Amino acid sequence: MGGYCSVRAGLLCLSVAGLGLALSGCGGSSHSTTGTTQNGQQQSGQLPASADPSGQFQTFSTSGTVNFSNEFFQSLGSNGRKCVSCHLPGEGWSVSPPGIQARFNNTSGTDPIFTPNDGSTCPTDDVSTVAARQTAYSLLLNKGLIRIARPIPGGAEFTLTGASDPYNCSTSTAIAMFRRPLPATDLKFENTIMWDSREDLFAQTIFNDLKSQAKNATLGHAQSAAAPTDAQLTSIVNFELALFNAQTVDNAAGSLTDQGGRGGPQNLSQEPFTPGANSVFALGFGFNPDVFNLYIAWESLSGTDSVTQARLSIARGEKLFNTKLINIDSVRGFNDVLNQVIFPGTCSSCHSTPNVGNSSTNQSMNIGTADATRRTPDLPLYTLTCANNAGIFQIDDPGLALTTGKCADIAKFKVPVLRDLAPRAPYFHDGQAATLLDVVNFYNNRFQIGLTIQEKTDLVNFLNSL
Repeated sequence: MGGYCSVRAGLLCLSVAGLGLALSGCGGSSHSTTGTTQNGQQQSGQLPASADPSGQFQTFSTSGTVNFSNEFFQSLGSNGRKCVSCHLPGEGWSVSPPGIQARFNNTSGTDPIFTPNDGSTCPTDDVSTVAARQTAYSLLLNKGLIRIARPIPGGAEFTLTGASDPYNCSTSTAIAMFRRPLPATDLKFENTIMWDSREDLFAQTIFNDLKSQAKNATLGHAQSAAAPTDAQLTSIVNFELALFNAQTVDNAAGSLTDQGGRGGPQNLSQEPFTPGANSVFALGFGFNPDVFNLYIAWESLSGTDSVTQARLSIARGEKLFNTKLINIDSVRGFNDVLNQVIFPGTCSSCHSTPNVGNSSTNQSMNIGTADATRRTPDLPLYTLTCANNAGIFQIDDPGLALTTGKCADIAKFKVPVLRDLAPRAPYFHDGQAATLLDVVNFYNNRFQIGLTIQEKTDLVNFLNSL
């Protein structure tokens, strides 16, 4: 696999307005940017629990403290944005539409996240009134999407032959995509960054990839006139790499560490990781489909009370994730790489990093989420025509292809980490799945798995427990 087989979490380094503004999760605990109060509340590097629709999650830092004075929380550009703008502790170190809407309501749409260079549907949108800002920032408000504009690489194997852009904001030299910010946490388990691998630097370590990302985000998203210093970038990356986020309490099952359960961020931080390990693509490592083993102890529980039944459902979902047969077909970046038209696999065939759920090689894949059939009217639709009659693709996002210029990479995206999903809806690169049930239904329909209602429920309960 080449360098672009890896795709890492997209870390848009942005901000909240003002030092005193609380960083609130959707119904969760607030986290002051001032640092002093928050540090006093921490216990051995673990933040107080924040609420999400499924229960509670927590952040743990292996550095011993979550330092709210770090450059991650400082404005390093010209528009007031900070890394934390799109990576809030109380929203799973990403952002959620309810949280974004609350910030809009509290500031009449003037919080620094509402900046037209990438927060609006087009940089030229009218943002002169509250009503105009409500329209301009509609995708950010409704789906938590940030606009990314990228040119087609020189010498690309394809050309842009059609564009249906509801915002008239795409040109032949800058295609506009709308993407969810992935979490700035659990980065220990990644190989490279961004949905489209654009920060994958050949012969560089992941540490340097993250430094490059932070630099480019400050120059672009935060509109800085100068790059941060090396010391500032190093400080940001050290802060990020120490963070671990995971669900700790389930509304129905209670504590996810009771009775032998191994949920929570401290357990996650202790998981080993070797790039390429336990991958169907990596020769010499071997592959074990039993990727998750957090709740094996719950499989043998007995009892008719609601807590026990909820824990049994989570354990069944974990087992389904590891063992339910999926005849994987027509996935570019998977079937073609393995040279198998149909691969008898499971969820863990692609989500293979033990107890984390990304790909340890971060092999980019096209599972069909960017297809025209999935596109909603609020997103652009692009037609890419490949040279030498190699194909015509209609997609809402070219994905990895805008990094490599290769037709084979059209609409490929990274396989993301699955921990702490509950606070981070909506899902997929463009927020098309409003709930985890929508995610499960997508896979069930795409691969004709034949999941029963109970199996869907168990899988959703398991994913929410991560």
